[in-house]
Amino acid sequence: MPNNAPDPARPRVVLSAVRQPGQILLCDIFITDGVVAQIVPAGSVAGPALDGTQVVDLDGRFVIPGLWDEHVHMTQCALAAGRIDVSGAASAREAAAVVGSHLAKQRSAPAEYRASGGAAFGPDAGGPTLVGVGFRDAVWGDTPSLELLDDATAGVPSALISHDLHCVWLNSAAATRYGVTVGANGLLREDPAFELTRELGRLPDEAVDALIGDAGRAAAARGIVGIVDFEMAWNRDPWLRRIAAGFDYLRVDAGVYPQDLDRAVGEGMRTGQPVPGGGGLLRVGPLKVLIDGSLNTRTAYCVDPYPNGGHGMLTVSEAELLELLLRARDAGFVPAVHAIGDGANEVALNAFAAAGIGGRIEHAQFVRQQDFARFGGLGLTASVQPTHALDDRDAADSNWPGRTERAFPLRSLLDAGATLALGSDAPVAPLEPWTTMSAATTRARGDGRGPWHPEQALTRQEALAASSRGRRRISVGDPADVVVLDADPLTVPDAGFAKMPVAATLLAGRFTHRGGI
Repeated sequence: MPNNAPDPARPRVVLSAVRQPGQILLCDIFITDGVVAQIVPAGSVAGPALDGTQVVDLDGRFVIPGLWDEHVHMTQCALAAGRIDVSGAASAREAAAVVGSHLAKQRSAPAEYRASGGAAFGPDAGGPTLVGVGFRDAVWGDTPSLELLDDATAGVPSALISHDLHCVWLNSAAATRYGVTVGANGLLREDPAFELTRELGRLPDEAVDALIGDAGRAAAARGIVGIVDFEMAWNRDPWLRRIAAGFDYLRVDAGVYPQDLDRAVGEGMRTGQPVPGGGGLLRVGPLKVLIDGSLNTRTAYCVDPYPNGGHGMLTVSEAELLELLLRARDAGFVPAVHAIGDGANEVALNAFAAAGIGGRIEHAQFVRQQDFARFGGLGLTASVQPTHALDDRDAADSNWPGRTERAFPLRSLLDAGATLALGSDAPVAPLEPWTTMSAATTRARGDGRGPWHPEQALTRQEALAASSRGRRRISVGDPADVVVLDADPLTVPDAGFAKMPVAATLLAGRFTHRGGI
């Protein structure tokens, strides 16, 4: 019999007639002050008890905890949307031709081209720098060269940022403009590439913030409620500016880099601390430490040499890393150590063990068999990006031949006791959680190729939990960060799971996306 007695602590929102994944019976979720206050059988509370409450009839749809992307570079992600996409280029010559084609269009209709694609340009002093993104030279049959890009660009300063952000291909005009020295290949790698990438992103604050607003809105429409932003900058103040201007689509954990650690400590910042003025959305994130490079750039630090020689780059020694981890421990920061190659992961694990603290290893793309158990034993989180396994399978097969059974090893890490946290590394992969979870669960995409090392796949329940900070279902007392789906994510076919229709997203009980419900 319905309970019609008024409750003095009335909920503000009721999500009516919903189901949690795998369930048949409908329930109503009551939300008060941004928290899940009650979950009751559908219709069991009615009448005056609902006076003054927003009741949203969801007609049997499914609800899951809000999704997080645990590793993004938000400014680069937003800027990439308006830059020249060279990710489809199958060779250096083809990438240069794409840039040349865009320049030809710009010359034939400059006003229209700039109006529709201004974000493709860097700072305007002395004329625009043309910026492209997404090249993958690890799988090209030819190699980038200064001469090739010079010939295609006819003196217009041009810079192409690799898909993994660890490399920039310049022409001579861009090298002169930014005062950098490049060799015959025109390439900058690692720290010099990061510095130039930051410079290329120095656009007016209002322009960047508008693009980030668009990216945040799009992320909320796919069920994302929070991100860990590892933009290579002092992140707190730009996010305070955006939130003050009205950005309210996402929670943001803003990472800190070692060069800013003293400043952060001096200002009393600690990982997990809410930032005053952040509207309850902004928190201090982890301390991000990069100790090697990337697979595509062949700078990931590996135990065995690459086919073309070298072991990659260890950019922070084990002793230096240990010192940073101890500083982080003493200052209240959770370390997040970027380690891609198996050599780098060994170094990171050694340093965590010596420091006696937990934390995160970002990427963990290539791990020695004897090191898997150490993740669990040390209580580490493996912050992984499953889409990279599909994007880089050919590069991995070429550069780690005969050893890719331990590449992008999601199942091995989970079975060894690591906590998994899924993300995209956007713009390296799209800020799209269902693409991420599909890659984790199928190890394939709809391109006609079979699964790549399917023994490393996760179940859907595991992927969903790793995308929602361990929450497997909505429970009383949880923050009311909720995603409303048009299908059961546990039973929908693989193709439907990869493109899951999201009907609504709520953050603390407030709709950040409402798609026609």
